Amino acid sequence: MDVYEAVTSRRAVRGFTDQPVPMEVLERVLSAAAWAPSGSNLQPWHTFVLTGAPLARLKKRALERVATGDPWDEREYEMYPPALKSPYRERRSAFGRERYGALGIARDDWEARQRSAAENWDCFGAPAALFCYIDRDLGPPQWADVGMYLQTVMLLLRAEGLHSCPQMAWSVYRETVAEVVSPPEGLILYCGMSIGFEDTSVNYVRTGRAPLDETVTFVGGSVRHSHAA
Repeated sequence: MDVYEAVTSRRAVRGFTDQPVPMEVLERVLSAAAWAPSGSNLQPWHTFVLTGAPLARLKKRALERVATGDPWDEREYEMYPPALKSPYRERRSAFGRERYGALGIARDDWEARQRSAAENWDCFGAPAALFCYIDRDLGPPQWADVGMYLQTVMLLLRAEGLHSCPQMAWSVYRETVAEVVSPPEGLILYCGMSIGFEDTSVNYVRTGRAPLDETVTFVGGSVRHSHAA
């Protein structure tokens, strides 16, 4: 698989088989991902990988919290600004329509939406997951570095025939994650990531992308119009 195919085939998969992910594959991916760029080579990511009994324990504890109506943990960072301006507001709304529309869930069916969201805490059935932390004393440039690292991980997983789903949603169950992984003091949980082989029986709609001329400006040349899928 070349890099273009890895980029265009990567997506947030929300349905995995229970086929185990070989540990040597995870080690190979994460060893290579360490070469992701970071300012002054700070390498600000702290990653914990869960499989087997520890992951099962985390899923069980998280789903128990859902079942008992336990309130979410207070977020340690803002996922989205309180009032998204255009065009970001429209893109987020379009994603929600496409996501729940593919599942046959009506916009006003909050119970069904909550059931669907609860699948996050089962990692969508994935047999492996990673949880990425960052030191709370670091700033926005280092958070950007973590994003580049995670993208590198996801592309390398595609090269191995695997899929993933990055999940900021785990930030609201950060205390449950901490019970299992015991992170050092001073770290913030940025996100989880479900990892495994795709369950192709699960329906999905591929989320489109904005046309190139909406997000990119070429200065000193011209480019033909194109649309990414």
